[in-house]
Amino acid sequence: MTPAAAWGLRGCRGFGRDPLWWAALLGGPVFWLLWAQWHPPARAALPLVFWFSVVLWQPILEELFFRGFLQGRFLRQAWGARRLGGISAANALTALIFALFHLLQHSPFWAAAVFIPGLLFGCLRERSGCIYAPFALHAFYNLGYFLLWPP
Repeated sequence: MTPAAAWGLRGCRGFGRDPLWWAALLGGPVFWLLWAQWHPPARAALPLVFWFSVVLWQPILEELFFRGFLQGRFLRQAWGARRLGGISAANALTALIFALFHLLQHSPFWAAAVFIPGLLFGCLRERSGCIYAPFALHAFYNLGYFLLWPP
């Protein structure tokens, strides 16, 4: 396996035809509508560099590291390929580390809440064989969330 393929940068199977992709895409707006019932959206003028960071650079860097490097490496281990309920050990561990990483900038509640999208990003990485699907979904989730609830 080439390094690019190991990091999920090649060999992408058409995630646009995957029903999980479409369900995950729809899940963002559904979550935002439900969350808005308890926390009304806010408005804030944020600089372009903020949007460039949270919608492009952070998802690229996080997906390269978490789903590309870590999950790719864990999947090549015998224990990482083991599955429980369709979730690989590699995906579960990567999602946990992803959530813990978010403790650096978020409350424990929000860091823990990141675990579920982390599992979803990992499932899409494994189903598509690449990190493009999790990157696109991650960028979409960040865009919607920060448009509605800016920092």
